[in-house]
Amino acid sequence: MHRYRSHTCGELRATDVDSDVRLSGWLHNRRDLGGILFVDLRDHYGFTQLVVHPGSPVYDQLAGQSKESVLRVDGRVLARSAENVNPELPTGEVEVEVTGIEVLGAADQLPFPVFPEDNANEEMRLTNRFLDLRRQRMHRNIMLRTQVIAFLRREMTALGFNEMATPILSATSPEGARDFLVPSRVHAGKFYALPQAPQQFKQLLMISGFDRYFQIAPCFRDEDSRADRSPGEFYQLDVEMSFVEQEDVFGVIEKVMTDLFTEFGNGRTVTSPFPRIPFREAMLKYGNDKPDLRTSLELVDVSAVFADSGFKAFAGKHVRALAVHDTADQPRKFFDSLGEYAVSLGAQGLAWVRVGDGNALTGPIAKFLTEQDVAALLGAVGAKPGTAIFFGAGEFDEVSKIMGPVRVEAAKRAGQFDEDVFRFCWIVDFPMFERNEDTGQIEFSHNPFSMPQGGLDALLTKDPLDILAWQYDIVCNGIELSSGAIRNHEPDVMYKAFEIAGYDRATVEAEFGGMLRAFHYGAPPHGGIAPGVDRMVMLLADEPNIRETIAFPLNQNAQDLLMGAPSEVTEARLRELHISLRKPPQKS
Repeated sequence: MHRYRSHTCGELRATDVDSDVRLSGWLHNRRDLGGILFVDLRDHYGFTQLVVHPGSPVYDQLAGQSKESVLRVDGRVLARSAENVNPELPTGEVEVEVTGIEVLGAADQLPFPVFPEDNANEEMRLTNRFLDLRRQRMHRNIMLRTQVIAFLRREMTALGFNEMATPILSATSPEGARDFLVPSRVHAGKFYALPQAPQQFKQLLMISGFDRYFQIAPCFRDEDSRADRSPGEFYQLDVEMSFVEQEDVFGVIEKVMTDLFTEFGNGRTVTSPFPRIPFREAMLKYGNDKPDLRTSLELVDVSAVFADSGFKAFAGKHVRALAVHDTADQPRKFFDSLGEYAVSLGAQGLAWVRVGDGNALTGPIAKFLTEQDVAALLGAVGAKPGTAIFFGAGEFDEVSKIMGPVRVEAAKRAGQFDEDVFRFCWIVDFPMFERNEDTGQIEFSHNPFSMPQGGLDALLTKDPLDILAWQYDIVCNGIELSSGAIRNHEPDVMYKAFEIAGYDRATVEAEFGGMLRAFHYGAPPHGGIAPGVDRMVMLLADEPNIRETIAFPLNQNAQDLLMGAPSEVTEARLRELHISLRKPPQKS
């Protein structure tokens, strides 16, 4: 028999009854029922129930072992009595009567229990991540991630894409976040940059003639943590295609996402085809460019209704309304609690009216509206008796920031939100440029390597703020999975686009010389996208925080509490790298 096991802890079935077996695993749980000792032994594959009767030579040894100790046990497979069968376990028809035991790894007192799973704080969990990963929820999430990546590889290969690796040590790139820099030992004073994305390399692969590329690509960005963004590093399904237009990219990714989320969605449906929503329309109707379409509620611009109204609080402001139908039975608390929610987002309050019989309005601002105001408002939002209408007023961006989340929260509280679907959409027609509010300078608003709609002629003849780009985002249930674009592949377009964004010709040639040289030697039209693996798994696992889908994440402060990173290095190492430190002054 094998030194450690003849079977895994998830393998035994009724057909194995009366067999002598050897198992190894972790002591998951222990129960003493009338002197009979029951132990759940756990490994990667599942659980097996062990049983030891009083008087057994191994009774005291097993009874004295702490949870999470690693054991090797020998024993005989027994059939459980009918009333003791556990239908929730694949091994639930059998148990193993233990005849021998060896402790392979004793466990000290645990800093938090693996079973039952309590609410240990994140610092404790990440410091002892090896224990946290033993919990069944975390084990399922990491295995889901593994399965998702394997599925993506199979799917992309079947679609004719070739998996290729791109460099980790490279040059800095204007992706919009801070680079992680790596000092060069042999080139004093110079640094490599870890890739924020394989952007230029995957384009160069298209120019080199490989046609369809993909990679489960590691990306590194020195940016702050969010619930849907891990600081430091993340992985994406990096994709690039030659001789394509926007719809060709959409066709590939829609198939991959539909197949993936159907396969691992636990019965949740995927709606397709994915709607295409222009950026400005998304901002107006949903308050952001990553709309959650699990509700059909939309915001409506009603500024014109209040431009000359008697309600002076809205006069001269941008006003958007949210009509929530079928709310006649909602109590006053429904309105007050939504107002409190809006205040928590930074609003001063949330004005509202309710439409009653005969289209009569009630609510805090109803008395300020004339008959003409009421008629125009009801027509604009399609209201009817039983409709509640909420309002946000102020600057466009301010109203969007408040009313976007209010839209989703109102749908949830009104029972008009579908939790059991994956609703994807494409956000398209992004502006090529935007104005920096602090400096007043024109900057790229998205990927700088994108093709402007209208090409060079648009760059030469149009106001930069009116130029749209062949750029797009894919969004699922209010989470942005990725940005992508049809790339610029013409040198003249690249020079002019960067000139508008404040880069002179010499700077462009210095920073992007490799790409420019490639463009001069025959570059095909090409485009791509890179959906985030971490975010896809987060959605599939129904986890609110992306760190729950990553085996060894950094914490919110970009620290690895388990391994102690970032850490200081010796003076000798700094000299070798030609680096001297200038630390900020200590705060008193």
